[in-house]
Amino acid sequence: MERRTIGATALEVGAIGLGCMPMNWAYSASRRNGEESLRALHTALDLGCTLLDTADMYGPFTNELLIGRVLRERRADAFVTTKCGLLVGDQHMVADGRPGYVRRACDASLRRLRTDVIDLYQLHRADPEVPVEETWGAMAELVGAGKVRALGVCALGARAVRGSGGQRYEGTIRQLDRMQQVFPVSAVEAELSVWSPEALDSLLPWCEARGVGLLAAMPLGSGYLTGTLTPGQGFEPDDVRAHHPRFTAEVMAANQPIVAGLRRVARRHRRDGAGAGPDDEVAAWVGRDTGAGTRGGADDEPGDGATPAQVALAWVLERGRHVIAVPGTKRARWVTENAGAAGLRLTEGDRAEIAALPRARESWY
Repeated sequence: MERRTIGATALEVGAIGLGCMPMNWAYSASRRNGEESLRALHTALDLGCTLLDTADMYGPFTNELLIGRVLRERRADAFVTTKCGLLVGDQHMVADGRPGYVRRACDASLRRLRTDVIDLYQLHRADPEVPVEETWGAMAELVGAGKVRALGVCALGARAVRGSGGQRYEGTIRQLDRMQQVFPVSAVEAELSVWSPEALDSLLPWCEARGVGLLAAMPLGSGYLTGTLTPGQGFEPDDVRAHHPRFTAEVMAANQPIVAGLRRVARRHRRDGAGAGPDDEVAAWVGRDTGAGTRGGADDEPGDGATPAQVALAWVLERGRHVIAVPGTKRARWVTENAGAAGLRLTEGDRAEIAALPRARESWY
């Protein structure tokens, strides 16, 4: 697995990481399998997908506990990033940026993860009631105390600013500039994929200019870019896509040309991984699961071509040397396919074809 560095201290991680949220939170409970998730975690580390992405709110807490079972045996193999700043209840989420909470949350995450240090500690959301400098300062103290190696920001909730020409991340960048005055930002986690490229306009340039890593969340479009979701198929009630405008039957049908383009590119390349499933892509701070068994649909099986998912991930990796793709999954076979994307090299013709694809209808935000 190719290694990439992020942050001023040159933290090194595999170019493709593993989003762990789908393993036991915000997905259909009937699809969860702890032993299967443990196999996925071990497979990721075996393949060099060293970055394991979690948060205290996933479960809540159970995702960190699951990862802790693996870290107990393989801490040296893993780069662990977890998050604080969001409290979750049955019907609500609320941001909490109070310094006292940050300190308690970190200690609790360390216990659940069974580790002495968190490699990257991210602020999940800024608390509008607390100056971000206070929250960030408390997180910086954790670095000084040796409990955390580096700090990051999760920008998955960023919204376009009215009148800003659609620049979704203008507010995030202003906030990042304020944080930088307190303590260096090592990484920013944001959505980036073929059908959601908005981070390329301003957020990625900001990161590149400072050596800050961009953790590309949802690089497979919450399963859509795998090419196996059928318009009108329906989702279980607790699946976030059941209520999302980009996953209505009409919009899914309208976005099929994007998948068709990825499939054309994929067929021109040798297959580097096994088939995988559309139910395992990280979806912002909420998850989803289709219950499907394979990612490789009937149209993708013949021959030795790569998969649309691998093409989508290869495209993300080409966006910059500090970009880390973080597809989410809970199954070892999907981890294997995703890891294979690191060896896929797109041609100029591939890039031109992907660039000519229509923009996706609807938006996450």
